Amino acid sequence: MKPKRLLQTWRWFGPNDPVSLSDIKQAGAQGIVTALHHVPHGEVWTKDAINIRKDELQAGGFEWSVVESLTVHENIKTRSGNYATLIEKYKQSLANLAACGIKIVTYNFMPVNDWTRTEINHTLPNGSRALYFNWSDLALFDIHILQRNDAHLSYSSAIVEKAFLKNNSYNTTEKENLVNTILYGIPGEEKRTTTGIKNELEKYKYIDHAALKSNLAHFLQQVAPVASELGMQLAIHPDDPPFDILGLPRIVCSRQDLLDIIGFSDVPANGICFCTGSLGASSKNDLPVMIQELNTRIHFAHLRNVARDAEGNFFESDHLNGNVDMYAVMKELSAIQQKSEQRIPFRPDHGHQMLDDLNKTTVPGYSAIGRLRGLAELRGLEQGITGGIL
Repeated sequence: MKPKRLLQTWRWFGPNDPVSLSDIKQAGAQGIVTALHHVPHGEVWTKDAINIRKDELQAGGFEWSVVESLTVHENIKTRSGNYATLIEKYKQSLANLAACGIKIVTYNFMPVNDWTRTEINHTLPNGSRALYFNWSDLALFDIHILQRNDAHLSYSSAIVEKAFLKNNSYNTTEKENLVNTILYGIPGEEKRTTTGIKNELEKYKYIDHAALKSNLAHFLQQVAPVASELGMQLAIHPDDPPFDILGLPRIVCSRQDLLDIIGFSDVPANGICFCTGSLGASSKNDLPVMIQELNTRIHFAHLRNVARDAEGNFFESDHLNGNVDMYAVMKELSAIQQKSEQRIPFRPDHGHQMLDDLNKTTVPGYSAIGRLRGLAELRGLEQGITGGIL
């Protein structure tokens, strides 16, 4: 019997994405992962807006395979203000997506700041560029630029000392680049500022890990049953990186976190977006074992690799070369796929800026050629594991 294949997808940021749908078609992707980034957080995604995006994709020869992301408003995360109304709007957006035939929705519960890096043009020995996270650079931003109260207590004395030395040696341009990188956010969405971040941090002053987990549990108990009735799958993305940053609790970082989340609403719709890059940034996470335990609750996968150092800094390495055992990851995902009725989508998450893309303006992590290489490698790895022809 011919083995079942994972669904090969590609993230696209809409018509303004430097990588066109025709480029993606040539790369060999089978589906598209995208979102309505122009819709403000918390507002309902209307059927008209959803169908406009669907039509754009279909004109390019694609189906809309996964929503990434239907953003959770900060008031829901803090369970404050009009959070109840925002949850109802979220449910309506889910219903509208389901009515338009889109059934997998990714989201995250990272407070204030989304994915965080300290360098987006980290040059590798071969000349390509990667995304990089460095603790002392984050501490420089946190302690000396953001000037968060008692920020130094969040870091080891060695990191605090390195941040102090860097603060004295970095020039104004280097510091501006660091701020812009840490606050980069998602293309097409409102840009963050240091003032805005400080205001948002105040809202979390009395929210610890337990409180934030309680707020996530409340959210899932409201929306997951609705998603299940609609025949949808929700997939929470792990925190990136999987550590507390800027004094904020992060609660989607570990095996236990993910198992807890599944237990918050034990319905089939409540699942995981298994990101090997996010989870792999922590040496404590055994990814193949986590995949075995989560099993069919993995609704979507981001496959990328990271190379960590002794201090916990990391850069995004080649897809098949880093601290993540991608062979073991793909083997476990393929085993789950064989017993799943629906194809599990994955995408080559991030890629190095390389070759001709070095001279182009690209979305950090989302240049075309690096991801094309990643998709080709992952496709070959899957075929080697499952055997047969594509």
